[in-house]
Amino acid sequence: WDHRVRFRRQQQRVLDVAYRECERITAIYSKTFYMGSSFLEMSKRKAVRAIYVWCRRTDDLVDGPRAVQNAASLRAKLDDWQVRLRETFAGRPRDALDLTLSEVCKQYNRMDITPFEDMIQGMFMDTEKTRYQTFDELYLYCYRVASTVGLMTLPIMGTFDSSQEAYERAKEPAIALGIALQLTNILRDVGEDRMRGRIYLPLDDLERFGYSEQDLMKSVIDHRYRNLIKFQVERARQYFRKAEEGIYLLSEDSRLPVRTSLDMYRGILDVLEKNEYDNFHKRAYLTKLQKLALVPISYLRCQDSPFLLFLASLLKGFV
Repeated sequence: WDHRVRFRRQQQRVLDVAYRECERITAIYSKTFYMGSSFLEMSKRKAVRAIYVWCRRTDDLVDGPRAVQNAASLRAKLDDWQVRLRETFAGRPRDALDLTLSEVCKQYNRMDITPFEDMIQGMFMDTEKTRYQTFDELYLYCYRVASTVGLMTLPIMGTFDSSQEAYERAKEPAIALGIALQLTNILRDVGEDRMRGRIYLPLDDLERFGYSEQDLMKSVIDHRYRNLIKFQVERARQYFRKAEEGIYLLSEDSRLPVRTSLDMYRGILDVLEKNEYDNFHKRAYLTKLQKLALVPISYLRCQDSPFLLFLASLLKGFV
């Protein structure tokens, strides 16, 4: 009995240190996610940051400083990562960070391995594709690398009631938010991706606006390019609007973190517009002060009150 007690205490100490490491990693690599998750109560906060770290480690297999460049070796690494994921879900974590995810799976019974495996498939896409012909192709990529995060965290966020019906209804807006966030990332990073030989903007859309791959590789900004990016911005905003409709489906204590992340990312599109759609030479981002100024507006938007929503719209004019 004493051995078991000591083991549990030792495991808890390891877990506490690992959760603190998840907090540190999240703070470094995603300030928006870190700020948004700060509004969650402690157990939910630790859980979503554990998931963020798993996602970060998954992405690092492809894009990180230690990423393997050889396609066959990278595929082998991703295959092993999938085996490791299944072991973690089965309660056999390989390291302390895996242990945090394993604990999250025990705490939240709606945790599903499918979106995690779908994200790994998204990483496979990143190793195999540098162009997307249609928006449908890009949508699948965005779903796998971003919408999956919403589905991973939905069991933690919870819904306004505990019914399966409410949970299922919340999935579509969660998927829409992921699409919106990833489309925003793509629009923000066109210049950086170009330097890596990647074009995420659908080639069909380039053709529609009379703009070529060669133009993009040369950073040509003219009326064709501005119209192209304006079209992409409006598409992203449509998905943000779909996501907004689902915020009230979430449990009350989870609405502000999601709303804050949504508003901050949508603000990047506003900056891109102010930059006259120049995402080759100017990076669209919100300053820390701008992010902080959005928090009370996001809070008001979470309230079920026409007056407070009106007040939020007034305040937005000053941010």
